[in-house]
Amino acid sequence: MTILPAPTVIPVEVCTAAGLPMEAPLDSCIAAVLADVAEGGVAAPKADAAGLQKVVAGAQDRGLDLKVVVMEKSPIIDTPLRDIATRVGEAHPDSTVLVLSPQFAGTYSKTYDRVLLEAGQDVAKSASNPVQGAQNFVDQLSTPIFPWTAFTIVVVFAVGAAAVLTRLLQRWAKRGTTVDN
Repeated sequence: MTILPAPTVIPVEVCTAAGLPMEAPLDSCIAAVLADVAEGGVAAPKADAAGLQKVVAGAQDRGLDLKVVVMEKSPIIDTPLRDIATRVGEAHPDSTVLVLSPQFAGTYSKTYDRVLLEAGQDVAKSASNPVQGAQNFVDQLSTPIFPWTAFTIVVVFAVGAAAVLTRLLQRWAKRGTTVDN
């Protein structure tokens, strides 16, 4: 049985990340995005590029190989942003990729799990501009996550111990009333 790769949708809006019109051939747009990312870690409109390169350099100082793609327009749905991130991530396998549009964010990483990436996406897309969004994403990835698994285990054992203690106290109280009668 042959396993086929998942279909990907690369929207025409990706052309805006490379400074090309959306009418440009999609293959040339994605090639331009990949070339920009390979050159400086960023494919974005000129107004945001310098600030994003500073965020990428700061992430590198933290040990995070970050690649950022910023589109000037959003596609109809958010799923294609993850497809773009995956395409860039395939070209840079050890990187973490963030793709931003005015309304959405998409990510790819072999280093971070999907839950952490989704949390990073949430703070990235809610920022007032792409530079701040990328910085928020890096900060989120660097923030320690509360150890919910350990907390849950402790709570389960505490509830179990409380149930056993309650039952022992009930038996002790019942035995005390039986002896008094």
